[in-house]
Amino acid sequence: MSSKNVRTIADIARLAGVSKSTVSRALNDSPLIGEETKERIRALARQYNFQINAPARRLSMKQSRTIAFVTHAYHKDFSVADLFGLEIMGGISSGLASRDYDMLVIHVDPSDTKWAHQYFDTGRVDGFILMTSSHKQSHVKAILEVGAPFIIWGVPQPSDQSKQKYCSVTGDNFNGGRLAAEHLIGINRQNIGFIGGPRDDLEVQLRQAGYERAFKEAVRVVEPALIDYGDFSNTSGAEAMQRLLGKVPDIDAVFVNSDLMAIAAMDEIREHGRRVPEDIAVVGYDDLSISEHSNPPLTTIRQNIPLSGKLLALNLIEYLQTGMVTNVTIPVELIVRKST
Repeated sequence: MSSKNVRTIADIARLAGVSKSTVSRALNDSPLIGEETKERIRALARQYNFQINAPARRLSMKQSRTIAFVTHAYHKDFSVADLFGLEIMGGISSGLASRDYDMLVIHVDPSDTKWAHQYFDTGRVDGFILMTSSHKQSHVKAILEVGAPFIIWGVPQPSDQSKQKYCSVTGDNFNGGRLAAEHLIGINRQNIGFIGGPRDDLEVQLRQAGYERAFKEAVRVVEPALIDYGDFSNTSGAEAMQRLLGKVPDIDAVFVNSDLMAIAAMDEIREHGRRVPEDIAVVGYDDLSISEHSNPPLTTIRQNIPLSGKLLALNLIEYLQTGMVTNVTIPVELIVRKST
C-alpha cells in the first residue's frame, strides 16, 4: 500500500491488524494500549506519513481542543497597558501547545456575563482561562451557571469554594505586600503609601493586608490618607499618585500594585518636581519585562509569570481530563533595583 492510499485510521488499522479504536488510542498515547502495540502503530504512521485529521477527530470526540483566554483589554487592541496579560498569555500558550490545545483570545465587556454561553454551548471551546479583574466574581458566577470548565488567575472567593470548587492559580499576594512594605520600612522611609488595584479585588486586599502586617510588626501605624486605589491601568497609577501627593506632600515611598501603575506613578512624581528614589522610593508588583528598563529600573515583587501561565493551562487540562480541582499559590520574591 502506498502512502497516498493511507489516509484514514481505518487504513492504518488494516495494516496493523487491529481495530480503528485501538489505532486512535495508540496515536493519542492512551494508557489502555500496550507500549509494544503503540510503537508498532506509530511506526506504521511514520512510514506512511500518516497524520490525524484534527477537525474530524475533534468532531468525533465532541471536543474542540481549544481553550478560551478571557480578558478585558484596556484598549480594543493589546498594547503596553495590557503587558501583564500579554506576558502571562505566553506561558498559557506554551502550556496549551505542549498538550496539543489551541487558544482563542476573547475580549469581554466587564459588565457582560452572557459571553460564556456564546462560546461553550456552541462547542467552540472546551473551557475558559479567566483573567478579568473588574467584576471577576460576576464572571465566575456566570461560568458556574453555564457549567463550563474554567480556571481563574486570582484568589477564589471563600464563599464560592464552600459551595462549588473551581481551579485557580495566584501569586502569594499577602507575602508580596509584606515584602514590599518591609523593604521600604527597612530603608528608613517614614510615609509609605499604598496604591492598589480595584478595592474589591481579593488579590489587592491580600497585598494590603501584607503591607499592614509589615507595619504592625515594625510597631508603626498605617495612615489611611496614604492608601489609594486604581484599576491596574497605567493611567490609574498616575492619578492615584497625584492624589497621594496632594493629600500627603511629605510622602517618601510608595508600594504600587502593578509595575505599569508604578512606572506611571514615577512619571507623576517627576512631574511634581520630586526625584525617584532620593525623594520618593517606589516598589512595583509583577516584574514585567519592562521593569528593569524603566527610569530608574523598578524595584518590584516578582511573580513567576511564565510559570503561572503554564500552570493555568496545564491545570485546566488536568481538570478537563480527571475532574481534579487545583488551587495553586506561586511564591513571590523581592527584586531590588534603583527605584529604591
